[in-house]
Amino acid sequence: MRRIATLVGALTVLLTVLAAAPAAARTSDTIPLPNGFQPEGIAVTDDGTFYAGSLKDGSIYRGDVRTGQGDVIFSPGDVRTAVGLWYDEPTGHLFVAGGPFGAAHVYDGATGIELATYALGGAFVNDVVVTPEAAYFTDSFAPVIYKLPLGPHRSLPAGNPVETIPLGGDYVFDPTTFNGNGIEASGTTGMLILANSSNGTLYRVDPATGDATAIDLGGASVPNADGVLLKGDTLYVVQNFLNQIAEIRLTPDLAAGHITGVITSPFYRIPTTVGAYKGSLFAINARFDVAPPFDPTVDPTLEYEVVRTPLH
Repeated sequence: MRRIATLVGALTVLLTVLAAAPAAARTSDTIPLPNGFQPEGIAVTDDGTFYAGSLKDGSIYRGDVRTGQGDVIFSPGDVRTAVGLWYDEPTGHLFVAGGPFGAAHVYDGATGIELATYALGGAFVNDVVVTPEAAYFTDSFAPVIYKLPLGPHRSLPAGNPVETIPLGGDYVFDPTTFNGNGIEASGTTGMLILANSSNGTLYRVDPATGDATAIDLGGASVPNADGVLLKGDTLYVVQNFLNQIAEIRLTPDLAAGHITGVITSPFYRIPTTVGAYKGSLFAINARFDVAPPFDPTVDPTLEYEVVRTPLH
């Protein structure tokens, strides 16, 4: 009996390892972005339009994942940057996290016209998700999230009604490095999902209180976690410097999950954020290994691209 129990235990361990093992690189292709653009955030719409933001100057590029064609639709006249993006389907508004300038910008997705700018007061506003009630922004250098309440029919508010929500509970903050990064929202639970880059932990966050509960991944973690994308009960977590995207199946209450696979591509060159359209992921390459963010010496002719990777 002891021998059988030992064999069963060994088999269980083996199956666990195999389930979390990286998948083989999939057949991918690329969509070019303007040379020297220095992208970080991407948002993909239901009709296959994609938006990319520039860390260099805050410009917004709009393209088509089906044709690969696109152009810059907004170039700011002031000093700013664009980090995480969120396209709000019901309104056509593009929300942009403003990085070290502590701002949130909102553009018309069709025209590129700037609709509003809000001062969040953040140290490094990194990513954004929009719900029917509010837009929520992360801060990588402060243990908080920012809430921008929306008006009736998801309208943009007047003034600057930004709320700062401290993160508590299980949330671990390291003041020496990047912390809160990608953010998503669950329409079924009303909770937010927050990725912490420094410790590879995912949190379920109550947007009303900021209480954060670590999502139990069965002892696993997602180091170098960057942008996240929730599709049904599957969360895709971009692991930038690992050049891969973790695929995580979550429980309905978001309390736990398990890594069901790891998506790789020979075209990944430090991907940071990801969107989806018709059975494919679209990850944007930031190329931080050769183009550190906010470095004025970065080669202005450096090539950038969006990588299309089928899910099956």
